Amino acid sequence: MVKEDNKTNDIDRNIDDSCSPDELTTCSTTSSTDCGCACGCESEDTDDEPEESTWKSILQVIGTGILFTGGILFDSLIKPNFFTGYFRLIWYIAAYLPVAIPTMRHATNAMAKKDYFNEFTLMIVATLGAFLIGEYPEGVAVMLFYTIGELFQDSAVRKARRNIRTLLDVRPDSATVIRNGLSSIVSPKEVSIGETIQAKAGEKIPLDGTLLSAKGSFNTSALTGESVPRTIRKGETVLAGMVNLNNLVEVQVEKSYADSSLSRVLEMVQEATSRKAKTELFIRSFARVYTPIVFALALAITLFPFFIVTEYVFTDWLYKALVFLVISCPCALVISVPLSYFGGIGAASRNGILFKGANFIDLIAKANTVVIDKTGTITEGIFKVQHFESVYLEKEKMIAYTVALEAKSNHPVSKAILEHFPQIKPSDYQLEDVKEIAGHGMCGSVEGQTVLAGNAKLMKIYDVKFDKRIDEIKETVVLVAINRQYAGHFVIADQIKTDAKSAMQGLKQLGVLRTVILSGDKSSIVQEVATKINVDKAYGDLLPGDKVGYIEELKKDPSNVVIFVGDGINDAPALALSDVGIAMGGMGSDAAIEIADVVIQTDQPSKIATAIHIARATRAIVIQNIVFALGVKLLIMLLGAFGIASMWEAVFADVGVSLIAILNAIRIMFYKKSSL
Repeated sequence: MVKEDNKTNDIDRNIDDSCSPDELTTCSTTSSTDCGCACGCESEDTDDEPEESTWKSILQVIGTGILFTGGILFDSLIKPNFFTGYFRLIWYIAAYLPVAIPTMRHATNAMAKKDYFNEFTLMIVATLGAFLIGEYPEGVAVMLFYTIGELFQDSAVRKARRNIRTLLDVRPDSATVIRNGLSSIVSPKEVSIGETIQAKAGEKIPLDGTLLSAKGSFNTSALTGESVPRTIRKGETVLAGMVNLNNLVEVQVEKSYADSSLSRVLEMVQEATSRKAKTELFIRSFARVYTPIVFALALAITLFPFFIVTEYVFTDWLYKALVFLVISCPCALVISVPLSYFGGIGAASRNGILFKGANFIDLIAKANTVVIDKTGTITEGIFKVQHFESVYLEKEKMIAYTVALEAKSNHPVSKAILEHFPQIKPSDYQLEDVKEIAGHGMCGSVEGQTVLAGNAKLMKIYDVKFDKRIDEIKETVVLVAINRQYAGHFVIADQIKTDAKSAMQGLKQLGVLRTVILSGDKSSIVQEVATKINVDKAYGDLLPGDKVGYIEELKKDPSNVVIFVGDGINDAPALALSDVGIAMGGMGSDAAIEIADVVIQTDQPSKIATAIHIARATRAIVIQNIVFALGVKLLIMLLGAFGIASMWEAVFADVGVSLIAILNAIRIMFYKKSSL
């Protein structure tokens, strides 16, 4: 998704006359992918590369290594009489070809696409030039160590892909479905919404649904990264990929195979690797401009001294130019920078955090303001009716009308009322013109009577008078009016998540300047929650448009980088407007998850700090690699241009720096908060 900074339109819900008072890749930079240094090759999934191809490359390196080592021994120590002239040349050509032919193939493919300046042509020109001036060992060494670097890089990229796929691609290939009282094993794709499936102990849940059994214990690590089993009770949501740990359970399917949480998670991670960070895009653009400039400078080093040096020796200056070419190859940058971001996405995935692109790693690393929704984000979002009372109408009728109306909403408060009165069947009541008014509540006709169920703001819209002492109740209150006359209320309470306080502490430790709660709930409740978990500011009684207005106000200051965290459809505008939108993926609505830039599968607010920490660790590694690679390259390029650095220093500057940068980049794949 593309974030836009222009003003987001508020979601307005019109109330019709019946309810109105009067008036919404990574491109892994391997030799077979688009490496970004103008190689021009087709993108290819290295994880699908045949294993025999990898072994072939390793055998080629071993063969070249043996011949190269033998040649060095013959040249320096043993010095046999036969190792001269054409025999010596043929020996080093035999050592050179196994590792050079694949590079020549890639260079030819690139040239066929009119891409003449890339790392492959750099390597070939430099090494063939070394042969032309008689520096055979140097020519072989450059290509050998370059190929070794490519193998290290390929291995690192494959490991990153395996980490992600091992974590996410755990979708079961079969489902046990109950049809006509009989169980049959079918593909999950063949199961329809509303059907009942079974899962034995040790089996994965193949599809999202609602638990029909009394309760079950599930391993959710594939989705959340958490190994602690989670107990789910009847009526609660079970997600595809969870592993049933105990007895046989039955689940009513609520989503198709393609729309399941696990499929969505896998799709988001795969898409994330194709969304590049600004740093990554800059490095690739830089490499494409940089490479032809280097070729021009190498040509100048070879020819320009002819006009100013009295004793000009062509082979000497050609050697200096070739050294300069080898040093100049930007492989360390174009390999390590995308690999760092790829590793960061993988590390976050293992912790139950899904970045939808490397660009959001850069943004969240700079975040200094975190704005959070309350219900379902800071609190459990699992409401329970504490008590209720009616005024003029008999209690049973007031309850029945309210339950029938609330059955048309998916709001946690509505679900709490329905769960508290399971004996009432909403289908027994005739409903018409039902409307859900965001930030207010529900209205509609039940059995021919206009029923309102919501907060005090809803009552004020319809000019319904109620006991003002209700405003003093800190818990969530659902007021009920029938035919615009106050009929009673329900008191409903939520619980703060166990890690909410530590989440705020973690954000402060990371240097986040301000934390804010924005909620549609009563201000008294919001302030109480904010005090308990040490949030800087808190605002309640807000509509979706009010949240957007607050985010817009924060973004007027260009120094603010704003994260908004939410889980409901009413949070979608704020998620879209913020610099980084984070959705709670377990309990969150599809709209919030779709529009968010980052998804926390565990629904734990403490993961916000973890996401920032991983992003900053990734960013730090990227900067380290850029500074190190450019620093070493510039130094040795200067030395090479003046003839001080030999081909061996050039080999280190190219391959050595690349290897060190790759090893530094893959540290993020083994992320632990205390280790980086």
